[in-house]
Amino acid sequence: MRPFTARATTPTAAERVRSILATAHSMTVVSDGLHTEVRRLDGSRAMSHFHLHAPFEGTDAQTATRVPVGLEFTDIAPTPVRDRVRARVTVTGLLTAPFDTEATTSTCVEFGQALLEDAHGRAYVTLQELEATELDPLATSEAGMLTHLVDDHGELVPLLLRLVRPHPDHGILRALPVAMDRYGVTLRLEYPHTHHDVRLPFKTPVTDIDQVGTQITALTATARRLSHTSHLLT
Repeated sequence: MRPFTARATTPTAAERVRSILATAHSMTVVSDGLHTEVRRLDGSRAMSHFHLHAPFEGTDAQTATRVPVGLEFTDIAPTPVRDRVRARVTVTGLLTAPFDTEATTSTCVEFGQALLEDAHGRAYVTLQELEATELDPLATSEAGMLTHLVDDHGELVPLLLRLVRPHPDHGILRALPVAMDRYGVTLRLEYPHTHHDVRLPFKTPVTDIDQVGTQITALTATARRLSHTSHLLT
């Protein structure tokens, strides 16, 4: 849980896992030594193949056959940044029968745990944490919003870069938005031989996608004020 005294500026591991599961259009199912690629070419979510639930209990559950399964997801940045893999998620659990790629109904998975791996390390998420976490209101629209920002409002990115503290090192090749969530925007700063990400938090977390425009406008307005103040001091 977050401390009550601190304002959240980044999503929790549970929030990130929830968003990735809700938006993934492909995954790899690992079971019985087989790797099966599942891609939803019709535009629906990969997780429509499965539904997660708590482990069964009771004598029937103890005697029933269980088939271990791993569901592997790769979170890819929608913008053309360097190293587009943002995170990997692996959900482990048990099936009551071998996975059937031809099944017309979703398959039950007794949830074990979810593992989130990204540039910051590894984090484990329980089913209880996932169930207690609301889906980020921007999750299913993030890709479209980021590409719209780059393609149609690219002039705002250098402006947002002025908010980065400490100031970016000399030699930066470019900056692009790599992620957006209810708490803010992440820019990826690319240099000749390396890159790193910086967070630009919104003034307040958004609760509805219609609030994003106002938050971006507030960030750019702050950037313009900072630029004007810096100019006056020189």
